[in-house]
Amino acid sequence: MSRKVIISKTAEKKLALLLGYLIENWSVTVKKEFIEKLDSSIFIIQNQPNIFPESKKVKGLRKCVITKQTTLYYRYNSKQINVVTIFDTRQNPKKIKREIL
Repeated sequence: MSRKVIISKTAEKKLALLLGYLIENWSVTVKKEFIEKLDSSIFIIQNQPNIFPESKKVKGLRKCVITKQTTLYYRYNSKQINVVTIFDTRQNPKKIKREIL
């Protein structure tokens, strides 16, 4: 069953910053490759939301590694996927708590 994807304002903002960074510091090709990986991951999440591991710190929150530097955090129910945030793994891991709560 395919679920509707809802992207939080935090996730939208982080994604826009990330895509801007990729174009500015890398290339349009790298940006397109990242978007393809993101789309592929979201497709998997829509159809098999429990395939990715649950967070050990926050019950009901799951994480999907898009790239070695980028992780998508989400929650789901029978009708929708809620993308909570997109996190740069090079940051201090304590910052994630502010974004998910």
